[in-house]
Amino acid sequence: AWAGLRPRVAILREQGCNSQIEMAAMFDSAGFEAVDVHMTELHAGLDLARFRGVVAVGGFSYGDVLGAGAGWAKSILYGATARAALTAFFARPDTFSLGVCNGCQMMAALAELIPGAERWPRFVRNRSEQFEARRALVEVRPSPSIFFRELVGARLQIVVSHGEGRAAERHPGDLAALAAAEQVVLGFVDGH
Repeated sequence: AWAGLRPRVAILREQGCNSQIEMAAMFDSAGFEAVDVHMTELHAGLDLARFRGVVAVGGFSYGDVLGAGAGWAKSILYGATARAALTAFFARPDTFSLGVCNGCQMMAALAELIPGAERWPRFVRNRSEQFEARRALVEVRPSPSIFFRELVGARLQIVVSHGEGRAAERHPGDLAALAAAEQVVLGFVDGH
């Protein structure tokens, strides 16, 4: 449906975020038109109707003092203008969104605004009570993800670095239900 087009993607960032330049370059090289969007623009009334994608980048939004990604999410949940813009965006059937690092944690905290996200996990403090940084082996699972659909079955080594990266169910059975519905994109290959 997008053949020959350069769909616009909003590279969304907040105070303390980083990697927006690299993310924009990646989307530009993949055939999109990446547009830098700071949260102040959403709070000021930026309309997302001209965008097909919203990508929330990583970093340390609000210095992580309000919880990883949680402060960013609260600025949206309690900011009527930004909340309305993202609610309308997520409700459209012709859009995609991606959250990376703090952006992923922020999107998980916005589950009430995102159709179909009722079972998404929250991200909570690591069981070790420490910042964790290591490489992990994951496998791409079948899902509707436009980013991974051609990689199903691939095993990829990724870097994980977080203090609050443990996925916690909102309700018992949520993660199993997501996996059964092919809504889990990546799964750890082993416990290491």
